[in-house]
Amino acid sequence: MLRIMVLAPLLVFVLTGYATAAQHLSGDKLPAADGKAVIAYLNEARYQGWQLWPGKSTFYPGRFPHGALLTTYVSQGAYRAVQDKAGRIPAGEFVVKENYTPEKQLAAITVMYKQAGYNAEGGNWFWLKYQPDGTIQAEGKVGGCIGCHAAVKGNDWLFIGPVK
Repeated sequence: MLRIMVLAPLLVFVLTGYATAAQHLSGDKLPAADGKAVIAYLNEARYQGWQLWPGKSTFYPGRFPHGALLTTYVSQGAYRAVQDKAGRIPAGEFVVKENYTPEKQLAAITVMYKQAGYNAEGGNWFWLKYQPDGTIQAEGKVGGCIGCHAAVKGNDWLFIGPVK
């Protein structure tokens, strides 16, 4: 039993760091928890080429405070974690939601960026909302995001679908 108690945290540490290490090995340098840095990274990484959240299509129905229609992209490690039912998204990974009007006009982009040790009270997520022109509307430890998503903290703070 003692061996399991000692090895389990080590295994979690190794698995959590795997995706981040894989990104660094591929040449991607992860951004700081800063809105402008995250937007630049997402533009450079061309997040629209990432996988859609498993089981979701483009322009699925949204709800307040997000758009009437949504499209959600996930970074490679986040996609793998959802597919594998890992229980949480690893540090260094992204969930990027495009928020659309009923007429399919892009109104905003909302981002959840997992950073180890960033904000334990908010699931270690960095929250960001910005307009298509790059104007930042909210970033960081956003109270409205954290307050709402706390309802699903057992699902790693994600409403969109199960991670377990």
